[in-house]
Amino acid sequence: MEEAKIEANTTEMPTTYDPKEAEKKWYDYWLKGEYFKAGKRKDAETYTIVIPPPNVTGMLHIGHALDCTLQDIMIRTKRMQGYDTLWLPGSDHAGIATQTRVEQKLREEGITRYDLGREKFLEKVWEWKALYAESIHEQWAQMGFSLDYSRERFTLDEGLSKAVREVFVTMYNKGLIYRGNYIINWDPAARTAISDIEVEHKEVQGHLYHLKYTVKDSEDYIVVATTRPETMLGDTAVAVHPEDDRYKHLIGKMITLPFVNREIPIIGDEYVDKEFGTGAVKITPAHDPNDFEVGKRHDLPQVLVMDETGTMNDLAGAYKGLDRFECRKQIVADMKENGVLVKIEDHVHQVGHSERSGAVVEPYLSTQWFVNMKPLAEKAIESQKSGTGVHFVPDRFEKTYLYWIENVRDWCISRQLWWGHQIPAWYCEDCNEIHVAHDLVEVCSKCGSTNLRQDEDVLDTWFSSALWPFSTLGWPDETEDLSRFYPTSLLVTGYDIIGFWVSRMIFTALEFTDQIPFKDVLMHGLVRDADGHKMSKSLGNGVDPLEVIEKYGADAMRFMLSTGSTSGQDLRFRWEKVEQARNFANKIWNASRFVLMNLNGFSIKDIDLTGTLSTADRWILHRLNETVRDITRLIDSYEFAETGRLLYNFIWDDLCDWYIEFSKLSLYGTDAQAKKTTQSVLAYVMDQTQRLIHPFMPFLSEEIWQHLPHEGETITLAPWPVYKESWEAAEAVREMDLLMDVIRAVRNIRAEVNVPMSKKIELLVKPANAEYLAILKRNEEYIRRFSNTSLLEVSLTIVNPDKAMTGIVTGAELYLPLAGLIDISQELVRLEKELQSLHGEVERIEKKLGNAGFVAKAPAKVIDEEKAKLADYADKRDKVIARLAELRG
Repeated sequence: MEEAKIEANTTEMPTTYDPKEAEKKWYDYWLKGEYFKAGKRKDAETYTIVIPPPNVTGMLHIGHALDCTLQDIMIRTKRMQGYDTLWLPGSDHAGIATQTRVEQKLREEGITRYDLGREKFLEKVWEWKALYAESIHEQWAQMGFSLDYSRERFTLDEGLSKAVREVFVTMYNKGLIYRGNYIINWDPAARTAISDIEVEHKEVQGHLYHLKYTVKDSEDYIVVATTRPETMLGDTAVAVHPEDDRYKHLIGKMITLPFVNREIPIIGDEYVDKEFGTGAVKITPAHDPNDFEVGKRHDLPQVLVMDETGTMNDLAGAYKGLDRFECRKQIVADMKENGVLVKIEDHVHQVGHSERSGAVVEPYLSTQWFVNMKPLAEKAIESQKSGTGVHFVPDRFEKTYLYWIENVRDWCISRQLWWGHQIPAWYCEDCNEIHVAHDLVEVCSKCGSTNLRQDEDVLDTWFSSALWPFSTLGWPDETEDLSRFYPTSLLVTGYDIIGFWVSRMIFTALEFTDQIPFKDVLMHGLVRDADGHKMSKSLGNGVDPLEVIEKYGADAMRFMLSTGSTSGQDLRFRWEKVEQARNFANKIWNASRFVLMNLNGFSIKDIDLTGTLSTADRWILHRLNETVRDITRLIDSYEFAETGRLLYNFIWDDLCDWYIEFSKLSLYGTDAQAKKTTQSVLAYVMDQTQRLIHPFMPFLSEEIWQHLPHEGETITLAPWPVYKESWEAAEAVREMDLLMDVIRAVRNIRAEVNVPMSKKIELLVKPANAEYLAILKRNEEYIRRFSNTSLLEVSLTIVNPDKAMTGIVTGAELYLPLAGLIDISQELVRLEKELQSLHGEVERIEKKLGNAGFVAKAPAKVIDEEKAKLADYADKRDKVIARLAELRG
């Protein structure tokens, strides 16, 4: 690798910033220096983030870019603040998603996983994993993420597999994991069970089919309604409410189920809503979770009429072999012909779809492994409500978390896949004993048989992900990393996986480590397109972060993403916003070039801020100090949007538009000491500014910082700026406010009458009192330079001249005698508009101060501030009135 370090001030900065050249150079430099590696600051406080592991299913998307940029901002800030920081990278095997992608690839080659067999198929998946893990590494590098690659983990590596087995065996022995026959969500496309929160409910325009079942040995009949008529083949009862007078007399009687000629009872159960539909419902225990519970209460048989592909099985009679939706069409036609179908109604309803495959989910009776959630949830709820739980940002998401965990159902954790953690359970083929163990079981402890087979299913991906904060640090072994870096400091993730992942990490951590897994959870929103639509492949509106980087650079993308929305809110991706961030980066670069060009070989030892500082010097140090204080507080509060606004305003307005312009007076003047002082201030402020911007724009800030006078190898390890009380300069702020108001007013007046800045003008300034006079006199050179005056007169005795443009600022009246250029009628119109505006402000504040409720509740400081504003506006109004009278003469 080519050496990246630059000796300060030995190389002139290029005219334009080249993100591509800087990004590759500095990331390689950081890795070579091992600046991201944790554990070097043995006596320092730790700060830990474990990355939400991306799936090894493909390339990272713009949501990943947002998520990881926020983490990197926190890690880089804390590293500069002296913490021993660990940002642990890793990836997730993503069982169903990855297996689906690999199977799709195999289908394109004309083969299936069954053709290969389990072992050969898994070799193919590991090849896929290696390919995409490398791609993820490249993307992390291109986005500038300061990850400790020496501690990288994968959810299927040996250490994490050991943790998974330990948790499964322990929970099984405690009765927290059990095997049972229950209704689960079945994905017929992937041929696996999925959990409740992997089901995406979509509104579908369907139909409600009303079916007539005839009561045996009677002319009575009962009408039920269903959206899935194909499941009637598995009906084992019809239920009515026991207090429903319409049907009381039918309870206990039998009906003959059409097409399969099976007799089923009419039962009474309070589950039925008398007011909904006909008040009678078909009960299909093997194909509906609510019916399953009714069936258990009434000891009903469970008739499963489909196989794992969604195809009708032997128990479906004449419909055997039909796909479930083809069966629906056929059975509806047969019902019409046989008089079973009463009517069909249009019906909009929510239909569950597999989040991974997109297939319509089938409620399906199956033998699966489950986690008994109630005791785990109780511990998590108690932790949260006792005040020792996780801190959610924004705090409203705590309610979302509690709602989910208070209403949680048992978690189906087995998946009918090959890619994943194979369930550590062995079945004796001779006596049916189940052995759950950490390692291979070869002999049955009950009958001594060696005829055992391991459960072929794997665990839900989220089972291993739930252990991520502590398994990645070496648990269940008592490692040095675990004792030093756990619990972690922060989790950054999207609000859409509170149930999927956040809650599961919390309850597993409490169960196995007796500690919360992270102190804070920062919830961010989704990155949507410019119109607010969710990004998706089907809509074709996704944004590739590498495309953004190619066009505008990583720093521009990072700044736009991290400062583009408040916590918990969705962010709309707009290319023009990235362009604005790029323009901001260019502004910083150009300002830095100006500073460097005027340092003339200045070194770190030459910086001296102890001499006589000008008003502008003291002001910019004061503003830097305020910015340091506020940005530090805002980053600690995860208020990145406000942080971005403050950085932008300080750099663009205060530093570039004002101080750098003011600095030219001494830089190009004849006073050598004043020049050296200004150089010192510029070098110091620019250095501190690069440190503040570094967490957001790491490449740009490193490139600039390496050119500036500095100490140390990298800005990555440079100390974070700290607030210094000695830099507070309220008087300088007051002076600068007046000077900037005067200069702005002059420029505004010039613009109104189209007098260019290149044309010199006469300027008369009448201070409000002797104090303002002294300020203006001390700083006449600034006013003269930035107003471009041929004559500047500052006096308490100035007589208002005729035919002059006027400006009124707090502390002074301005007159620009522009004879021959001014249009008196135009000036009268302008003053009338200004008078209207001032009238409005006076009336607004008078109304506020006249509000008894406001005065009673507002702090005294706020009331005093409003009174001061009122006095100021009233004073300006009086002066405008007086000037109008003079012009009308």
